[in-house]
Amino acid sequence: MKVTAANGENQQVTLTIEVEAAEVAKAEERACKRLAGRVNIPGFRKGKAPKRIVENHLGKEYVLQEAFDSFLGPQSLDEAFKEQDIVPVTRPEVEIVTLEEGKDLVFKATVTPRPAVTLGEYKGLHIEKVVDEVKDEDVEKQLKNMQERQGNMVDAPEGSDVQDGDFITLDFDGSVDGVAFEGGKGQDYPLQIGSGSFIPGFEDQLIGAKVEEERDVNVTFPEEYHAKDLAGKAAVFKCKVHSIKRKELPALDDELAKKVSKFETLEELRADIRKNLEENAERKAENDQRTAAIEKASENITVDIPAVMIDNRVTAMIQEMSMRLEQQGMKMEQYLQFANTDIAKIREDYRETAEKNVRTDLMLEEVAKAEDIKVEGKDLDQEVAMMAMQYGATPKQIQKIIKEQGRLGDLAATVLRKKTAQFIIDSIA
Repeated sequence: MKVTAANGENQQVTLTIEVEAAEVAKAEERACKRLAGRVNIPGFRKGKAPKRIVENHLGKEYVLQEAFDSFLGPQSLDEAFKEQDIVPVTRPEVEIVTLEEGKDLVFKATVTPRPAVTLGEYKGLHIEKVVDEVKDEDVEKQLKNMQERQGNMVDAPEGSDVQDGDFITLDFDGSVDGVAFEGGKGQDYPLQIGSGSFIPGFEDQLIGAKVEEERDVNVTFPEEYHAKDLAGKAAVFKCKVHSIKRKELPALDDELAKKVSKFETLEELRADIRKNLEENAERKAENDQRTAAIEKASENITVDIPAVMIDNRVTAMIQEMSMRLEQQGMKMEQYLQFANTDIAKIREDYRETAEKNVRTDLMLEEVAKAEDIKVEGKDLDQEVAMMAMQYGATPKQIQKIIKEQGRLGDLAATVLRKKTAQFIIDSIA
């Protein structure tokens, strides 16, 4: 086999591959045997028709194409990639130049190779671990949240007016230039003042209103409002408050501590909250340090990333997003309408992250080669066990899914990147 390579546009490489006629003849024989076992040929049992009969029945061109598709093409490409030290990141675009009986096979394959990566510093990186200080107000905020959760809703005293933080029910009827619009009307609608649930300025104008009082609220829809026909327009909402409720909070004392925790006193609870916050701060600092080390090692490499690798990663990210939405009962089309965006905008938003992710993967793969980091059976078993816990399945079930979907290679690559990342993290100075 003879292989020549020529560089093309957009970092592509075109290989011209020549295979000797004798190899083509061997592949023809194999193709005939395979086809004889798949097609019905009158007068012959499946798999028993000789080569001449198969060729007469199906045509020599068909047999040659089968020989190329099943044997010559895949085998020759694998050998050519190894010879040229190419790891393709795109499917080959194949063009057959010569495929005839008794002649050498000549075909071209155009691919985008994995780019060359020059490593920078990645071992012994100095990354400072910064632990956020836990302040008294952080502890008190946690206590306040516990107190809030134990609160009871009570009617505001008779004659009260609406205050910030109150929970009200109201009727509203909105219009633009005197014309009602879809979604602008509600009855006995529950609303917490200050929650920001409505258009900016709406809730503020209800402060001071009394039960059964009618009040006009004048607002302007934001320019980026999801309903384009309302964006930027002034509207009037005729409102009527029906009820005002407030949250009655229990005292912040030992009794509350007993109710919400295993502790007997408020001070014991306060000390436990501080301890948990400090442990969380330590974990966050460690995670931030790990992330920073991987980011730094990625920044230190020299590489020219092909645009197609970034495009493919963006596509994968959008597919993952679509799957998450479907798990939540929402179609991508519904999300796009709700978020007032489109796929092109999402692709653009994802592009920077996709490029960073591709760069990181290339760095990790190159470090793995430089440090001779390998994936062992126990590494795969641990990853499968973690996946099983995550999805509430058994390791055997996960292994079966991986095999059925042909994703063993993807699993090994993921484990290798994780193992290599840990190598970098463990070497932090």
